[in-house]
Amino acid sequence: MAGHHDSHNDYVKGEMDIHDQQNSYNLFMGMTKWGSLGTAAFVLFITVMFAVKGAGFIPAVISTGALVVIGWLMLKTKPDAKH
Repeated sequence: MAGHHDSHNDYVKGEMDIHDQQNSYNLFMGMTKWGSLGTAAFVLFITVMFAVKGAGFIPAVISTGALVVIGWLMLKTKPDAKH
């Protein structure tokens, strides 16, 4: 039945509901974005805490806090983002 066409199963470009795919993509991108910031903050904290001679807990917290605040400001979703 190579010539058989079922009209309700024919693919029509642009008519598929893609909300689930969009939501999955947005979730993945958000987890990647915020997970990367969290990883960078953890690595910075551990590095300053243990690898910088003369530094300790307070400088590690200050530098990590600064990174988190700047990262949050740079990574937060802008209100005019269309993508």
